[in-house]
Amino acid sequence: MLHLIKLAVGPKDVEAMERGQALRARGPEGLRHVTRMTPKRAPEILAGGGSLYWVVAGVLRVRQRILAIEPVKRADGAAATALILQPGLVPVQPRPMKPFQGWRYLEAAAAPVDLAEGAVGVEGIEDLPPKMRQALAELGLL
Repeated sequence: MLHLIKLAVGPKDVEAMERGQALRARGPEGLRHVTRMTPKRAPEILAGGGSLYWVVAGVLRVRQRILAIEPVKRADGAAATALILQPGLVPVQPRPMKPFQGWRYLEAAAAPVDLAEGAVGVEGIEDLPPKMRQALAELGLL
């Protein structure tokens, strides 16, 4: 299985990202993220049920399943690619990430575990305030 990892530009926390995605999901095109480049390994991502892992405020925090990868045109006519996403953000074990441009491939073995699946050592983490979780993750304590 192969995944993608991408910086979420704009939202300061997961809650803001959820609100923004909820608005976009109601639009005529549904929930999608448009990116300039097409993943060359798209068949691997789709065949294995790959996800898009989001880095929010410097910490890898959530993922979304990628349902399809489609060519699209931007408003200026330039070619682009739409990552069609399953609604809903799945919390993952937080991991600090340095900034990067575009997206990166993420092998399944390197992907963080879902918190919903009971990650070891993070029991009750979802009960902590988001800012505290972020601070602990940035210190490498989560």
